[in-house]
Amino acid sequence: MRPFETLTEQEILALAVSLEEEDARIYDDFANGLSEHYPEQASKFAQMRHEEDGHRHRLLELYRSRFGEHVPLIRRQDVRGFVSRRPVWLVRPLGLKAVQRTAESMEVETKRFYEAAARRATDTRIRQLLGDLAEEERHHAITAERIAHTKLSEHESARQKRLFLLQVVQPGLAGLSGRLRVHARAIVRRGVRHAQELGNISGGNRRQRRRRHQHGFCRGAL
Repeated sequence: MRPFETLTEQEILALAVSLEEEDARIYDDFANGLSEHYPEQASKFAQMRHEEDGHRHRLLELYRSRFGEHVPLIRRQDVRGFVSRRPVWLVRPLGLKAVQRTAESMEVETKRFYEAAARRATDTRIRQLLGDLAEEERHHAITAERIAHTKLSEHESARQKRLFLLQVVQPGLAGLSGRLRVHARAIVRRGVRHAQELGNISGGNRRQRRRRHQHGFCRGAL
């Protein structure tokens, strides 16, 4: 593993190309994984993927003019200092909050890389491009932060509620008593229009209450 400080300008540009390629593919996976239940948020990640492709083209154009056609393969795991990422994009169905946190972390890390690389660059064209990309990644981080807070459409909100019922509420009904289970199922069939309805069921065990809280149920996130 190489220390960042030992990289040449050629290697920095090659690493930047690799970072943009990886991030673009991850955003493509995000867009694909969110498309069924969160189409509006998926379209935002598709746009971010397009912008990352634009960054890569600009980096390659400058690299080609300075160092020729061959780009050495230098990946983030080859350089000391990068944060290990959990493969959130491989999980299905994707959770909007987890995706947002991952995307924001990715953009902040890439922005810091460009800022550090720009400070070390002596070539004016490389320094300018890296500085410009750092600013663009900062805007991406803000976009990623806002995606999870974007108000869901009526269609997306309905889908999110159905997912919650299937993944959290219905599996938990098995632990309830017979009469309580019948009452809870009646609420489930009505679509759980208000987050507080299950909280009104008397006798719910602590495990059920913890589960509702952990999934934002008590906070009205649905």
